[in-house]
Amino acid sequence: MILGIGTDLLDIRRIERTLERFGPRFCERVFTKTERARCDAHVSRAARYAQRYAAKEACAKALGTGFRDGVAWRGIAVDNLPSGKPVLTLRDGALRRLQTLTPAGMTPVIDLSLSDEYPMAQAIVIISAVASPADGPPGNDGTSA
Repeated sequence: MILGIGTDLLDIRRIERTLERFGPRFCERVFTKTERARCDAHVSRAARYAQRYAAKEACAKALGTGFRDGVAWRGIAVDNLPSGKPVLTLRDGALRRLQTLTPAGMTPVIDLSLSDEYPMAQAIVIISAVASPADGPPGNDGTSA
């Protein structure tokens, strides 16, 4: 069952200007330490920041709140599996909102797709709920370990 869908389209040049103007202040306000390290190490630094910014916006939309009711920028983190697949991890208010959305007996699953083609970056987030397995390892449930 789909609980929420969010999408965001962002002009990478906007992030380039923001990075020039506000630098570390912007990055520290919006991104986790891990996200900053990953973006700063990439040759297309602004595009990576733009993708992650769009992912956070899309996730906040899929949660149905935007950035309010405890949902904050750093409570939504974008990471990558060893395969390269992007994943979202929620904590604090974002995680509480996800738990509120998820029906009893169900497990949340967050799917994320990122794309960029200069000058645009895009993210799509689908939050769904599946029947909780009786036993077995957890899936991509968006919760922090």
